[in-house]
Amino acid sequence: MVAGAALAALLLPRSCVVCERLLDRNERDLVCGRCWARLPLLAAPRCDRCGHSTYGEACRWCALLPAYVRAARSVCWAAGEIGLGIVHALKYQGWYRVAPEMAVRMSRLAWPVDVVEERAAVVPVPLSAKRERQRGFNQSLQLCDGLAQRWNVPIWADALMRVRHTETQTRLTPGDRLRNVSGAFSSRPSARKMLRGAHVVVVDDVVTTAATLNACAAALCDGGARIVSFVTFGRAPAVGDRW
Repeated sequence: MVAGAALAALLLPRSCVVCERLLDRNERDLVCGRCWARLPLLAAPRCDRCGHSTYGEACRWCALLPAYVRAARSVCWAAGEIGLGIVHALKYQGWYRVAPEMAVRMSRLAWPVDVVEERAAVVPVPLSAKRERQRGFNQSLQLCDGLAQRWNVPIWADALMRVRHTETQTRLTPGDRLRNVSGAFSSRPSARKMLRGAHVVVVDDVVTTAATLNACAAALCDGGARIVSFVTFGRAPAVGDRW
């Protein structure tokens, strides 16, 4: 068995899915240690509610969040070779096994005490059936798997459903993003009993204007949730953000 593994490593050397550098023998992740060390983390000081870097100024990102969103957190800026590279490896290149590595970093984020004490479950952003067939998996659900294990909470994968297919948000303006996802989600009637009065955390890979996450939060609250928080791996920088 050991000899077979050594031969496989010799004939089929593993490389980082981001920088393509050959991985050292003791590296087990799909992303190399060098790339993880260069991850563009959101810098301190950060807003206690939305987690956005404030640089000593008043927080501008909280204005994107409705009153029923308690807190939001992201690990890094979804920008540059590393931040975007890791997200693209998961989302567009089929490396679904990078999700547990991302979830480890997401699980370590600091939250207000009430969020830690109250969070009842994690909820993935649902994909349309068409998009999930194209991709082969739901990246948000893959991230939920790792988070649920580390936070010791269940995954309520059936709490939300996408009631219509939407255009990808990547190239849309902020206004178009809002219109694109308006009414795109609904809470499942079968989930309303467990949602009643709950504080749930919606999980996604990247947040830009929070249009998709806010639409999910509205649907969850319509279904009975008391309050919602957000967690993503990446956060797209806006004009004025330093990363």
